[in-house]
Amino acid sequence: MTITLDLSRSRDAAAAPARRQNLTGLTRPALAAALEAGGLVQAGKAKMRASQLWRWMHHYGVTDFAQMTDVAKELRAALSDAYDLSRPEVVERQVSVDGTRKWLIRMAPGVEVETVYIPDVGRSGALCVSSQVGCTLNCTFCHTGTQPLVRNLTAAEIVAQVQVARDELGEWPSPKEDRRLSNIVFMGMGEPLYNLDSVADAIDIIADNEGIAISRRRITVSTSGVVPELKALGERTQAMLAISLHATNDALRDELVPINRKYPIAELIAGIRAYPGLGNARRVTFEYVMLKGVNDSPAEARALVKLLAGIPAKINLIPFNPWPGSPYACSDWGAIEAFAAILNRAGYASPIRTPRGRDILAACGQLKSESEKERASVRRARERAVVVGDSAETDPRDPD
Repeated sequence: MTITLDLSRSRDAAAAPARRQNLTGLTRPALAAALEAGGLVQAGKAKMRASQLWRWMHHYGVTDFAQMTDVAKELRAALSDAYDLSRPEVVERQVSVDGTRKWLIRMAPGVEVETVYIPDVGRSGALCVSSQVGCTLNCTFCHTGTQPLVRNLTAAEIVAQVQVARDELGEWPSPKEDRRLSNIVFMGMGEPLYNLDSVADAIDIIADNEGIAISRRRITVSTSGVVPELKALGERTQAMLAISLHATNDALRDELVPINRKYPIAELIAGIRAYPGLGNARRVTFEYVMLKGVNDSPAEARALVKLLAGIPAKINLIPFNPWPGSPYACSDWGAIEAFAAILNRAGYASPIRTPRGRDILAACGQLKSESEKERASVRRARERAVVVGDSAETDPRDPD
């Protein structure tokens, strides 16, 4: 059982009243059990009532028990007293010139995550969701990894990211055709396999055919290589697997992805080969960020082909997304294309991922930190204006 780690430090946390449980984070069996345990529904009717609530929450997207018109008024009132359906606060909305959307979502005081919708990915569009607030992995090329871990997200908070996106995209009730949101990728903040219980419950909720109804084949979980949890991930979620690889030898991967020191490449590859359901119809996606002069040589490409021999795989080549203070630069385009050509000749699909949302810091590895910087800068400018008085002028280009 995963323990929910909570290191948030809100001054008001101790004084704040206990929050009502949000039912949208409960799986079907857990929802029926909660209704029965709370004395709201008789044992023989708990499963039926749970199905009613489920459709209202996850098919129609309602946020108020009063909207559940086929549920008795007395039960609706009792549910409203005991439970919650509300969405978390959307603190900030940004839209890129390429149509990518980013939301900064406040789950609780001091607990914020960023969620990104990328159009024209998968069947129609993909949502990149977070599983933790911050990260512990400290991958040296990743800006998100510079953020300290605050805590794991609950299943309700993971599902809430999908709900918020669907609210904003107008995707309620759950469409059968012409979806704008067709794929979910756990590639946001955090390491999903360090929060597997919540991730697995969230996938059960998202994939349910009577609710949000996004197929497990269209849900991908990306890990940096928590090898002991790979089998459990496959068995519990049947999700597609992505591996944040980025190097072909332990010496370099130890530097780029420090978890490799605990689970080296040989152990990782063995765990991938044993992933439940692995086959040509369920290929593993390997993510490989292209770092100039670090891992982008033809020799590295040939080593990658050798390393992945026999694994049904696709290799996403990711141009490095720069961030302030990063020690790396993006590989030259010619080097990326030459690298891809070697992989293609070996029979691997190796698309070069077009950077999306760079102008709003929504690209791979850029989440949250820049929004924190921006809001801190605005706050300091406001504080200076208060000190100086009404006549004070502040420069909008104020550096952080």
